[in-house]
Parts: sequence; C-alpha cells; structure tokens
Amino acid sequence: MPKCQGHQREEWIRKRDDELLNTPYFHVVFTLPHHLNQMALNMPKQVYNILFKSAWQVIKGFAQNHKFLGADIGMIAVLHTWGANLSVHPHLHCIVPGGGITAAGKWKVSKNKGKYLFPVKAMGKVYRAKFLNNLKKSGLLDHQLHQNLLKKPWVVYAKRPFLGPQQVTEYLGRYTHKIAISNHRITDISQKSVAFIAKNYKNGGKKEVAILSHHEFVRRFAMHILPKGFVRIRHYGILSVNRKVQSIQNIRKQTGAVKLSIK
Repeated sequence: MPKCQGHQREEWIRKRDDELLNTPYFHVVFTLPHHLNQMALNMPKQVYNILFKSAWQVIKGFAQNHKFLGADIGMIAVLHTWGANLSVHPHLHCIVPGGGITAAGKWKVSKNKGKYLFPVKAMGKVYRAKFLNNLKKSGLLDHQLHQNLLKKPWVVYAKRPFLGPQQVTEYLGRYTHKIAISNHRITDISQKSVAFIAKNYKNGGKKEVAILSHHEFVRRFAMHILPKGFVRIRHYGILSVNRKVQSIQNIRKQTGAVKLSIK
C-alpha cells in the first residue's frame, strides 16, 4: 500500500521555513505534451532531467532579461509524473520568488510590485524551444516527433502570487513529498479491484470513484516509480545549495526577515 511521507515532509518544510524571503512568491507549472509520455516511461531519467533543465533555462532567461527583471533569480522545482487517475502526466511545480539580485548585489522586485512574474505565452514559446533543443542534443528527437511537438502550443501555467510566506510553506507541505496516490484516496479493495477517489477534469474537476483491477492499479502506480537516486526536488540560482546561505542573508538585510505565524 502507498504510504504517507509525513515525517520527511515536515522535516523538509521546517528547513524551508528558515529560508523564506520577505517577498511575493509565484507558482509556475511546466507540463510535458502527451506525445512525450511514452518516452518518459521508457527513459525517465533522461526526459525528466531535460524537463528540469528546460524549465530553469526559461525562468533564468526571463529573469536576466532587463525587459522583465534584470536580476539573478531562484527556483524550487518539484517533479510530479501522474494525473488524477494515475495516468502519465509529467509536470513540474515551481516556486519562484518575485525578485532577484542584481549584478550590484541589490534586491530587485518583479514588475508591478511583485503582482506579476513573466508573460506566460512568451514563456510557453521559449519553453518549447528550449526543451526541443535539449532533446535534440540528447539524440532523442527524430523528425516525426519534432513535427508533432511543434503542432500545439506548450502551455506554462502561472498562478497569482501566494498570499504570504505561510501559504508558501503550506503549499510546499502538500506537494513536495506527495506520491502518485495516498492511502486516504483509496476507498475500497476487493478481491478483484481497487476503488479510489479521482478528479474527473472532463467533468469540471468533479471528484468521482475510479475502479481498476489489481493488475491495472499496480501497473499505473509502478509507472511513477522514479529511477534509483533520482532527485525530484531541486533548487536553482540564488536558492541553490551553494548559494542560498549568502543570498538569503544579503536579501534579508535589504528586505527584512519573514515573520511566520504559529500554526
């Protein structure tokens, strides 16, 4: 049975509490087109590494562009590979602070005083170009796949900024150590099938009961087991392991520390 990773999650969240910045944060989602699902199943390490790399190239590139920010930014990215019914649906949930550090070491907030990050349509076009280029360099992109991937726009989803630092940590608590399906969603296990709650997005996201045979349930769950040692939570830029201590100290001197309310 799937197990909740509550202890690991809470420990990880406590560490993130100590690293929060006094600035708006944005939630950005990078999704892979369904044409890449089979490749992701066959070569998960290669495909998912390219997904991480491409997403960071997009965020970093827009941030360094003076038209949008003109500063060095950071990102925390979390890989999810599943949809509501345990289907293959690879995507990255990214937490991005609404500002960055300039070449002079000054903290600079994003446009509109942190209410806006980068234009999502432009991000989608750059994301497609970066991913296809990285896929080509890896030797995994043939002509037919390239044509299929060019037919539809690649969507980058950017939510409105979080209401405050407390909401960032609560969000991270829900998403960082999440697995394809947790125990509480399983409603029944019979001799022939497994029943569980899943959102039906074709019906407006309404929660419904999905029923799968034991074999099909295990098959779908196994699709989301990542290669041994694969890192599915990654930190970039000013939030990377090598830079975050110095970056956070510098930014807090300029913006003040975050005060978290007691839960």
